[in-house]
Amino acid sequence: MTHAAPVSPVDRASLRQRVDRALSDFLAGRRSWMAGVDGGLAPVAEAIEAIVLGGGKRLRPAFAYWGYRGAGGVDTDPVVTALSALEFVQASALIHDDLMDRSDTRRGEPAVHRRFAARHRSAGWGGDPDAFGDAAAILLGDLCLVWSDELLHSAGLDPRAVARARPDFDEMRTEVTIGQYLDVVTQASGDTSLERAGKVARYKSAKYTVERPLLIGAALADAPADVRIAYSAYGLPLGEAFQLRDDVLGVFGDPAQTGKPAGDDLREGKRTYLVAATLEAADKADRALLLGGLGDPGLDAAGTARLRELIVATGALARTEQRIVTLTDAALAALTAVDLDTEARQALVDLAIAATRRAD
Repeated sequence: MTHAAPVSPVDRASLRQRVDRALSDFLAGRRSWMAGVDGGLAPVAEAIEAIVLGGGKRLRPAFAYWGYRGAGGVDTDPVVTALSALEFVQASALIHDDLMDRSDTRRGEPAVHRRFAARHRSAGWGGDPDAFGDAAAILLGDLCLVWSDELLHSAGLDPRAVARARPDFDEMRTEVTIGQYLDVVTQASGDTSLERAGKVARYKSAKYTVERPLLIGAALADAPADVRIAYSAYGLPLGEAFQLRDDVLGVFGDPAQTGKPAGDDLREGKRTYLVAATLEAADKADRALLLGGLGDPGLDAAGTARLRELIVATGALARTEQRIVTLTDAALAALTAVDLDTEARQALVDLAIAATRRAD
């Protein structure tokens, strides 16, 4: 029960293809509607299509789908379409996150705010190109959040099922938004505590990546309370482990796989668990070295390498990797405490492994 299957749980039941089709069909309809409003909206449609259809692990719909199936839900296309709405929440978060972090790229392509700033420059328009790009990114991120609602409600599900899922859907979007704010204020205030790093990870990523999608699936299936309790006990530690893997990749990941420049999290000054663990273990000189490079947009390859060496030398990387293992084990143990559909249980095991051992 602890070995990932040859076929990814995101690909079983043709899930990835069905999610992609649902998203593509919805976006085609929205593109057509916008074309009827104004031809100048074509770049908006293109940019959202690029970020929604141009990549992504589809983990959130997968957790929601297998959570639904685990609780006895019957597979239907409207269910898959409704759960695809989670990808618009993710797109909104990515667009806004890239803007706040002043990131240049996303999945190897220009981030949305950079994309529209470049469009402004190439067109020779008046005003500040970067301000135009920022405004466009705010609006496109908001539009994706609006469309998440629209897709959930227009998928063809029984309105009673949608009403059951609505509280978790709403709570999830609130949690990720306040998590983003906590991340911003943590960087601004210079809070380097492990406690704050863990809270940011929980609300910015863990809950909306794993726990809430599972609970949304459970709600659609009208799952009993014991299933919801088990899903939270699985989803919270696994979601945190997922974010910790993301933090490690943000410093040590291969740009060819992550689609982000090497060491980008260091340049952005993110106060992650990895950074907090390093600061806790470092001596005064090493703390000064890390804090001097953290948040420096001019941090070059040599500077990034020095900070990586420091993170390894203090034992922070090993500590983070061990915490990923501990959290993942706790998540897997939670699945043994409740009666679930056998195929779905195995899919959730495999999703846990895929989410925490990934390289992108």
